[in-house]
Amino acid sequence: MSRPLISVENLTIQFRTDEGLVTAVDGASFELKEGEILGLVGESGSGKSVTAKALMQLNASNTIYGPDSRITLRDDENDTDIDVLSLTSGRDLKVIRGGAISMIFQEPMASFAPAISIGDQMVEQLLLHTSMSKNEARSFSIEMLRRVGISDADLRFKQYAFELSGGMRQRAMIAMALSTKPKLLIADEPTTALDVTIQAQVIDLMKDLVADFGMAILFITHDLGVIAQTADRVAVMYLGDIIETGSVRQVIRSAAHPYTKGLLHALPSLDDLDATLTPVAGDIPSPLERPSGCVFHTRCPEFIAGRCDVDLPAIKNLGAGHSAACFAVSSPEETAA
Repeated sequence: MSRPLISVENLTIQFRTDEGLVTAVDGASFELKEGEILGLVGESGSGKSVTAKALMQLNASNTIYGPDSRITLRDDENDTDIDVLSLTSGRDLKVIRGGAISMIFQEPMASFAPAISIGDQMVEQLLLHTSMSKNEARSFSIEMLRRVGISDADLRFKQYAFELSGGMRQRAMIAMALSTKPKLLIADEPTTALDVTIQAQVIDLMKDLVADFGMAILFITHDLGVIAQTADRVAVMYLGDIIETGSVRQVIRSAAHPYTKGLLHALPSLDDLDATLTPVAGDIPSPLERPSGCVFHTRCPEFIAGRCDVDLPAIKNLGAGHSAACFAVSSPEETAA
């Protein structure tokens, strides 16, 4: 079996602040294979974006990574692995930032420079990351705009971000991210600001791109409905902990963790429009006041007093790649016993 494209092991991320150390991610582990889409799901404040930025070392200068944290990117050209967190120089970081890994953001209007045309920004990054001439970079950028379904690509190439619609800006951001032919594309809430029709088009586009380019995608969202249409596997994150992982079918149809069940129950159903939505009770705690034991116990309907609030649950293998960290969940071995 081939090595995963990227492997994240025991990732712990803290930030130095005036109030003290804030733990944003606590021992997260996952991996991504080539051609796979992994959905990273959770509420705002769960640590999804911080985790994604760590893959490119884009977190702020006040970031502290745990001593056992490791992010390994497979380097096929040199038949070796890149230890991402050990990279320090701008030259070394350029290999992953916009090279092997690209990122598209929730709101491209805030990502494109407003006073520089879309085309000039695309050309600039190609000149930085490839050996293309300026004319070659221009032609390739226009072709990439066409590839993601932007009509009149020659005209759009010359326009500024504010002249494009929301859906077109998102497509242009995807085209820019793909133009360096990355191995991994990080999509951070790429459909949240779009209407339902454009959202569906962007999801279909990303699935087509995986098929065409063979890249992997880390798809970050709070919407399990979007993940059900997009991802191959799902990792559910809560307050910096990955609490359940599995295939889309396993997690959607046989959710094990109470938090995952809560997210699913909060989704509206087209089959029963009169059904009352059931939100996850309570609010996500502040990272400055992380609960002891299981971090979800303050909101959990299956809370076990004296255990959930004291001990940290181990990740239990539920079979066929499905796992969850919860005292209320039984592994096949525990059930048989």
